[in-house]
Amino acid sequence: MEKQNKYSYLLLAIIIIAMALRLPQLTQRPMHTDEAVHAIKFGELLEQGKYKYDSNEYHGPTLNYFTLIPAWISSSQTLTEINETTLRIVPVFFGLMLIILLLLLKDEMGKSATIFAALLTAISPAFVFYSRYYIQEMLLVCFTFGAIVAGFRYSKNKNIKWALLTGLFVGLMHATKETCIITFGAMSLAILLINFVGRKKTGAGFNFIKSINIWHILTMGAAAFLISALFYSSFLTNFPGILDSFKTYTTYLYRAGHNDLHIHPWYYYLQILIFYKISSGPIWSEILIVILAIFGIVTLLTKREIHNANIQFYRFIASYTIIMTLIYSIIPYKTPWSMLSFLHGMILMAGLGAATITKLQTKSINRAFIILLLTLGTFQLSWQSYLANRKYDADPSNPYVYAHTSKDIFKITQRIKEVAQAAPDKKNTYIEVICPADDYWPLPWYLRSFPHIGWCKKVNFEIPPAPIIIASPVVETELIYKLYEIPPPGQKNLYLPLFDSYTELRPQVELRGYVVKEIWDQYQQNNN
Repeated sequence: MEKQNKYSYLLLAIIIIAMALRLPQLTQRPMHTDEAVHAIKFGELLEQGKYKYDSNEYHGPTLNYFTLIPAWISSSQTLTEINETTLRIVPVFFGLMLIILLLLLKDEMGKSATIFAALLTAISPAFVFYSRYYIQEMLLVCFTFGAIVAGFRYSKNKNIKWALLTGLFVGLMHATKETCIITFGAMSLAILLINFVGRKKTGAGFNFIKSINIWHILTMGAAAFLISALFYSSFLTNFPGILDSFKTYTTYLYRAGHNDLHIHPWYYYLQILIFYKISSGPIWSEILIVILAIFGIVTLLTKREIHNANIQFYRFIASYTIIMTLIYSIIPYKTPWSMLSFLHGMILMAGLGAATITKLQTKSINRAFIILLLTLGTFQLSWQSYLANRKYDADPSNPYVYAHTSKDIFKITQRIKEVAQAAPDKKNTYIEVICPADDYWPLPWYLRSFPHIGWCKKVNFEIPPAPIIIASPVVETELIYKLYEIPPPGQKNLYLPLFDSYTELRPQVELRGYVVKEIWDQYQQNNN
């Protein structure tokens, strides 16, 4: 009973640590373009009650629908009434659920390994950073782990409730992001691999097939299809969305090899995890997790059984993690958040590695030394998590910051709001944003309170110029021609720079602003 209480207190302390790293100042970091796109898409669902899956963009619908919960709790009915906290609390929740789900595996993993895995999940800089990121990745990892937990428990007792839960999580995976197909493939290969090895060693490798209850498997498949179909059909209001959820793979398979902006070498993810440093930024590394995971895998290779743990579970996790790491490394298309899928497997194996190392040392002084090293390693990870989310949350030297919005966005937004207040129509002032290839995100999120904005890819010579204009430098020549050459004498307005200095949307992506002199003069007068 005393040991059980100690275990519960440790897990509770870890959850508190995880919350302390994830919850504070969720509005501090600028919205990434992807976050803003998902936020505007969610706004349609919140305000109009409508959602239509787009097989070319946005990924699956679970992120949008789960965001309704914090929006309803805060009594928000429009996009202008929500903020970054409303949105980012969703991935925070699912990031915490990864720790809570470990409770269901303590008998399979062993209590010590479970505690270590929970701690590493709580403090991993990658997991902390992307738990505060309004994209689908944290939901996908959580639902994947839920499927693993439920599936393994079903394999132990053949209870249909675990088959239903497995199907539920599989359906949620599919309804979250298209990359779930990689996970399904890795899981299948891992199951085949461990049973092939079992057949070689014992001659009974594929006997598990005889114990399969076909009705349970059909129930699992039906649950997965129904939950996925509910989301993709927008809860039975858009049935073509179900078919689109499968057609989308042609789009994403093409992008995987043809989007030069996201093509990286095979070692990209391992470089981030082992050693990453840019210019004057700090050294970033989660090498403790990698080393402990390797030690966990070595443990499996050298032992036939693990005390107080299920070796078959760890063999599956090890195989699955190695396969996932290889697949994601081979695929040319890479984004740093994609590595969460296999990094979580590494963390589970690292839990075994840490538990094994501490138990190997029989001498008190040796064990104390190992515990000291592990303590220093966890402190290093915790400190990096703090730095990644406080000091370097939008800094390109942070490996988890990827094509991120500059903090100049706050200056841009504030200046536009202040100048618009000096205009006769105030927030109803027409604003024109001109950026080729729609490269103005995340401005639609930050300017969501302005009802009259023209989002343009090029200068439109057919309409009068707006009182406030935001534009990319590449269109400046055409814009000046429109402002000063086209209007007849007596109808030209003098435009002044809106910003006092060089202003970036993202690193090396400049934005320039222009405002009619009369509005600028009124703004200056209001601030004197």
